[in-house]
Amino acid sequence: MPVLRGSLVFLSISALCAEGWQGTGFVGSRLPQSACWASRSGTCCQSSRLLSPIRMQADTAASSSKKQEAPTSDELEREIARRRTFAIISHPDAGKTTMTEKLLLYGGAVQEAGAVKAKGERRRATSDWMKIEQDRGISISSTALQFEYKGMQLNLLDTPGHEDFSEDTYRTIAAADNAVMLLDGAKGLEAQTLKLFNVVQMRKLPLFTFINKMDRPSLDPLELLDTIESVLKIKTSPVTWPIGSGDRFMGIYDRSTSRVQIFNKESGGAKRATEVEISGLDDPKLAELVPDDLLEILKEELEILNEIVDPLDMELVKAQKQTPVWFGSGYNNFGIETFLNNFIDISQPPLARSNGDITVLPDDKEFTGFVFKLQANMDPKHRDRIAFVRVCSGRFDKDMQVLHTRTGKTVRLSAPSKLFAQRRETIDTAYAGDIVGFVNPGAFAIGDTLTMGRKIQFEGIPTFPPELFNWIRNPNPSKQKNFKKGIDQLREEGAVQVLYSTSDFDMDPVLAAVGALQFEVVASRLQTEYGVDSTYEALPYSVARWIDSWDIADSMKGQTYNGAFFKDAYDRPVLLAKNSWALDTIMEKFPKVVFHEVAPLITIGK
Repeated sequence: MPVLRGSLVFLSISALCAEGWQGTGFVGSRLPQSACWASRSGTCCQSSRLLSPIRMQADTAASSSKKQEAPTSDELEREIARRRTFAIISHPDAGKTTMTEKLLLYGGAVQEAGAVKAKGERRRATSDWMKIEQDRGISISSTALQFEYKGMQLNLLDTPGHEDFSEDTYRTIAAADNAVMLLDGAKGLEAQTLKLFNVVQMRKLPLFTFINKMDRPSLDPLELLDTIESVLKIKTSPVTWPIGSGDRFMGIYDRSTSRVQIFNKESGGAKRATEVEISGLDDPKLAELVPDDLLEILKEELEILNEIVDPLDMELVKAQKQTPVWFGSGYNNFGIETFLNNFIDISQPPLARSNGDITVLPDDKEFTGFVFKLQANMDPKHRDRIAFVRVCSGRFDKDMQVLHTRTGKTVRLSAPSKLFAQRRETIDTAYAGDIVGFVNPGAFAIGDTLTMGRKIQFEGIPTFPPELFNWIRNPNPSKQKNFKKGIDQLREEGAVQVLYSTSDFDMDPVLAAVGALQFEVVASRLQTEYGVDSTYEALPYSVARWIDSWDIADSMKGQTYNGAFFKDAYDRPVLLAKNSWALDTIMEKFPKVVFHEVAPLITIGK
């Protein structure tokens, strides 16, 4: 009987090999080495390697084992035209997560909208899937959410609002074609919003503004517009205008259609609010629904707008010289659907991407894409890692082989997924603008470019200069393997930067962060996802600078008062200084040395 069973196993494995099986059809499964008898006789195509959805080869040009017909120009034009990829930016507590949920509600992606400050099950917002996000009621990680709305494919990139996670936000904005800025009507522009706006400007994205929480006591709408124009140096053009505010917020007037929408308030906004449309300001029904004083104020403000505000010009919007503005309340569903309908009409489809020398158009028939985010343990059952890839051109087809330009190797992309927060749905094709997830066995890094053969690399995604540094130590030596795995994976996904001592006697890593909350997140995720406790010990440094080579760094040793050298994950020298004064002193001593504020980008072949 054992002989028969062994023969059946051998025949099964041989049959799989004969059919051209390459270890990509069974996600997450493994073959023990002892079972792969066929490999010892040279007949097994994969030997005992892990069966991974991504297969690396030593080839330097991409080719597909299954020849796919090239997409037609008409197909690409049609699919690109119906895609919109956008990121939402805001200051914490401006209502970004709630706004995201309501967009999903109107898009039919969820039946009941979650909210950060709701109770019970509704507290679990779709985009906040990590335990620490649910416990703390904050967004700490960017999320991709894809859904259909009125024949359009929307790729919504939800960004963390807290300033400690600005780096993750920057990476996410790099994958967007449009930016939606959410403001709190009671506070207007806030510090973090200004920082994120600067990132949007750097990426040259058109800006669409939604002023939220108009159902609460708010600043005067004209004052809000004036603040945007004076601080951001960008003209405003309101598409809608609020009728009252706070408890007397009655609805909005649509300047583009000269129609008024009166809203029936629904507590919590868990279901879509009923909207009553009235034709024009002179409709007799309007006087019945809106108090005389609010109606008079509305007419006066609209007259002022007609005098001082320029008409909406999308060419100016694309040039970042004007921003359309909508008003409403995400929590109570006021103005959300109007915004969404306008947005899909006027926002821009997927844009061309450049590496400085070469510009790749979205309708280029060759597939290209880049990795903008890595995320570990999205599925607690499998503890895998997902690479988020923004498709830049052409059509992606399941199982296609592409060139991984940083390594020069060919990668077979199997088991592609459409992402919806932590949930996934297998897809067969994707087009420019789409966000596709792939299980990543360690092959990818943030900023990597994938192409169908051309050895190009899109502009990289730089890291932010860290300002806080802590030793992180594992108090339980028996968990060292999990501790190291957790640190490595969190570093790969950009949750925190990791440095190491140049001394052989101190093997513990140093976490380098932009904000203190990053340390709390790392400790929480190590405990929740890897079962490892950790302790921190602060280092007396607040500034980091990268040096070009170890030869230069070695020549400086012993002369860096209030500074010390560490190495990063790529074994590059990093100088940590106590403060800016200490750094200035060191720089004066070595005037010919280049001190890089951010880590140099990893380029092709390095």
